[in-house]
Amino acid sequence: MIKVFLSLGSNLGNKWENLAKAIKEIEFSIGKVNSISGIYETEAWGFECKSNFLNQVILIETEIDPIHLIHFCLEIERKMGRVRSENGNYESRIIDIDILFYGESIVDDNNLTIPHPHLHKRRFILEPLNEIAPDLIHPVLEKSISELLATCSDTGLVKFV
Repeated sequence: MIKVFLSLGSNLGNKWENLAKAIKEIEFSIGKVNSISGIYETEAWGFECKSNFLNQVILIETEIDPIHLIHFCLEIERKMGRVRSENGNYESRIIDIDILFYGESIVDDNNLTIPHPHLHKRRFILEPLNEIAPDLIHPVLEKSISELLATCSDTGLVKFV
């Protein structure tokens, strides 16, 4: 079994319910959920919107390889009603599921990069990740999550709720 960290985010509809439903879907179709961070209210990153996000990070165990795992995550998003923009721009969403880490693996595929290429720049990922795995070492940057958080320049709102 591989330990995988996933980031969940929602800023449309019943955001609390969306996060809870995503976790249930992940546990049903992907793997056992071992740890769940608290929920954080956060500002949008990379675009303007009216509604703040709720974000959290979960740790799961799975036997699904990374390429298939991203397809499972995208299917959960689709089932929950997420429609992706055709131009690839950031936008409000019912649910967003990102693979942050897949064990200690480094994946650089046309459709998938692990560790997530922007996680060290995003306080809304680092705060909940630090809550459940402060000593986790980023295999590319070779720093712990707590070190990445301490040096993160993102000043957007990230508030534990």
